[in-house]
Amino acid sequence: MTIDSSSKKPMHLQIREDLLQKIRSGFYKENQLIPKEIELAESYGVSRPTIRQSIQALVNEGYLQRKKRKGTIVQRRKINQEFTHIIESYTTEMDRKGLDPKTTVMAFKTEPASEEVAENLEIKEGENVQKLIRLRFAQEDPIVLVTTYLPAKQLKDLMDVDFSKQQLYSALAKQGYPVRSVKRKLEVLKAGETVGALLDIDADDPIFYFHTIGYSDQHIPVEYSISKYRGDLNSFVFEISNTTQDNP
Repeated sequence: MTIDSSSKKPMHLQIREDLLQKIRSGFYKENQLIPKEIELAESYGVSRPTIRQSIQALVNEGYLQRKKRKGTIVQRRKINQEFTHIIESYTTEMDRKGLDPKTTVMAFKTEPASEEVAENLEIKEGENVQKLIRLRFAQEDPIVLVTTYLPAKQLKDLMDVDFSKQQLYSALAKQGYPVRSVKRKLEVLKAGETVGALLDIDADDPIFYFHTIGYSDQHIPVEYSISKYRGDLNSFVFEISNTTQDNP
């Protein structure tokens, strides 16, 4: 690439854009070392500090990773999940990020509620719930395994819904139980063999483990979900507001 010295855009930004284009096009492939700073400086006709600034920007954005005694490699970029502070379907969020979402329904059946499920749905233990297990993808990568429990007494016609295509919250709204608020708890655990195989990771790799309760009008719980996200492909955004008038 020839740097346009007449451009108002700084050279380090022009180089960043060129490197990013090469990463996205596959010219620099995942886990591949990019050329050394001195080689890039000669190629672009700029100083090493300028190259270092371009590379650092891509490191900060998650496209590159510096490895001690090795160099700088192209890394698989994590998907920034924002559901921690907004209520939005997985499909809608992936579409908004320009990723191709896909859902595989692993199971959908009726079973008695366990003590944990009953407590979170505020129903009696042993009362029937509908158990929905979905494996969700972005592009071709499995991203999250979601097990959802729904109170069968309130929601009678969901067994006919194709949840590989239909969004859960949309289906709940059609039943007269739109999800108005959610409560989530996050843990970081190790993947077991079954979850690891489904998510295409090794057993004992870290996973983000979310418990979610979805509430409808009058704060009625209509969903209890356990979501297991791959640790290597996901990061999460938490938005926190200062509710006090004075700054800390």
